Amino acid sequence: MTRIIAGSVGGRRLEVPRGDGTRPTSDRVREAVFSGLQSRGAVAGVRALDLFAGSGALGLEAASRGACEVVLVDSARQAVTAARRNASALGLARVTVVLSSVQRYLARRPPWRAGLVFLDPPYAIRDSVISETLSDLCGGQWLVPGARVVVERSSRSGEPRWPAGLRRDSLRRYGETVVWTAVLVTGHGTDGTGPDGAPGTG
Repeated sequence: MTRIIAGSVGGRRLEVPRGDGTRPTSDRVREAVFSGLQSRGAVAGVRALDLFAGSGALGLEAASRGACEVVLVDSARQAVTAARRNASALGLARVTVVLSSVQRYLARRPPWRAGLVFLDPPYAIRDSVISETLSDLCGGQWLVPGARVVVERSSRSGEPRWPAGLRRDSLRRYGETVVWTAVLVTGHGTDGTGPDGAPGTG
């Protein structure tokens, strides 16, 4: 059973799509990841992107814990249907679910800049796809200064190739899962303003 761990809808169950390669982050790993993020003040009040979202467990957890706006992106219709049902059932405000490849989504003009991004693709996805996604995030003005990017992969995968401006902050192993967190260093990948020139907010 997959559920929201904590926050305004803590304990609520999530629908998980079957048969499309979706691999929800385990409750144990999600609890550890969010404990670390919250200790750094990196969740409440931020805008968050959940890329390769699957059922939306990571993004919905962020919304439950106070993220002010969340976008879930996945290219699988079954996953998007489940994520939309989850968001609707939980009644969390300002959660948007998008049916799109991550590459196509990041090629568009950002509606806002994110302070928190999750990348949790199927383990079969090539490491090069992760590197390209990280480069798109930094080069496409998707991040506010100090944004945190969380990458979850198989423990057999190599460390992501971090683009200029993203500095690895932590590495944690949980059995067959490894989680890296990186921080956008101020002055790289963003000029500190929003898409319309107004100050960006995370």
